[in-house]
Amino acid sequence: MDRRKGRGVVMAVSLAKAMWRGFCGKCPNCGEGHMFGRFLKVADTCEHCGEELFHQRADDFPAYLVMVVVGHLVVPAILAIETAYAPPEWLQLAVWLPVTLFASLALLQPTKGAIVGLQWQLGMHGFEPSKLRREADELAPALVKADTRAA
Repeated sequence: MDRRKGRGVVMAVSLAKAMWRGFCGKCPNCGEGHMFGRFLKVADTCEHCGEELFHQRADDFPAYLVMVVVGHLVVPAILAIETAYAPPEWLQLAVWLPVTLFASLALLQPTKGAIVGLQWQLGMHGFEPSKLRREADELAPALVKADTRAA
């Protein structure tokens, strides 16, 4: 149900859309409210649609994913530069440490948002009542239509 406009329109949110909204730092339900209150602190509820977000349990998974992605990008680049040019170690450190730090920080919040979007859409942890409510809202128009045909 599209509660933000009060039209009673059922709007299913796909897994990819929920994760993209989370990646962008938006509420996975409405796509308009902010997911984060601070850098990595998920807001308790969406200020736009009121969806509860405090159920999330992303824990360390986003950090692990960021380490894998950044590691798979930075390490081959370091090896390629070392093989092709053999720059001094101080130059390697001066370049690759900041690159690794900024890439990790830039990906951490979007990755956590995507994980929260995944949990929300799949009904994981405390998000199950929200998922059941969304499924009931999607099913209600079909039931009403079937009811009017029977009458």
